[in-house]
Amino acid sequence: MTVLRVLIVEDDPRIADLHRRFTERVEGYEVVGVAADLDDAHEQSAVLEPDLILLDLYFPGGNGLDLLRRLRAEGRALDVILVTAAKEVATLQDAVRGGAFDYIIKPVVFSRFADALAKFRAFRRRLDGTDILEQSDVDRLLSTAAENEPGVRPEADLPKGIDPLTLKKVDVALADTGVDGLSADELAAGIGTSRSTARRYLEYLVGVGVLEADVAYGTVGRPQRRYRRL
Repeated sequence: MTVLRVLIVEDDPRIADLHRRFTERVEGYEVVGVAADLDDAHEQSAVLEPDLILLDLYFPGGNGLDLLRRLRAEGRALDVILVTAAKEVATLQDAVRGGAFDYIIKPVVFSRFADALAKFRAFRRRLDGTDILEQSDVDRLLSTAAENEPGVRPEADLPKGIDPLTLKKVDVALADTGVDGLSADELAAGIGTSRSTARRYLEYLVGVGVLEADVAYGTVGRPQRRYRRL
């Protein structure tokens, strides 16, 4: 599994440490640097070449959007998720126009944070090894980049048998399962559904590229299919 490299840009040491610990809880990520100001962030991004920057907006010496625009103007091959207390619509619009992959409002909740990283990982995984795209590939990629929750499409687009409220429960249950993932039986017990219903939702998320499934062979009993985030 490819490990995605993260640079955290945050001037509050406590918040920077929290985001570092959150990132390290998500499988497939490592924090390669922490910058407390925009000039240091720019320098570290050039040296460390991260895949992703977690970027605050407000700094004594400037605005995080200025760094985002500078990185885009330089053609840097990295992505940015803004993590900020800013709730103004205009700020969100500027972030989207600047090419931010996602926008998380402080105080950060781990489940939302993990969702953003899972969404980004799914996006990168679909790009890896791909030189030519079909329209269906583009649609899946842009859908992943646009949704706030990985694999959860607008209600009208969900297939028959997939309820948005139940899907949200499944998403929450998966948020902190770690490397071992979970089985359909465990999910069913956790959200109060039948095993067949839990299996249907898990297989749906496999199909849309949010989860991967593997077979675990225990010491007793039949092999068990386990699901984990990509």
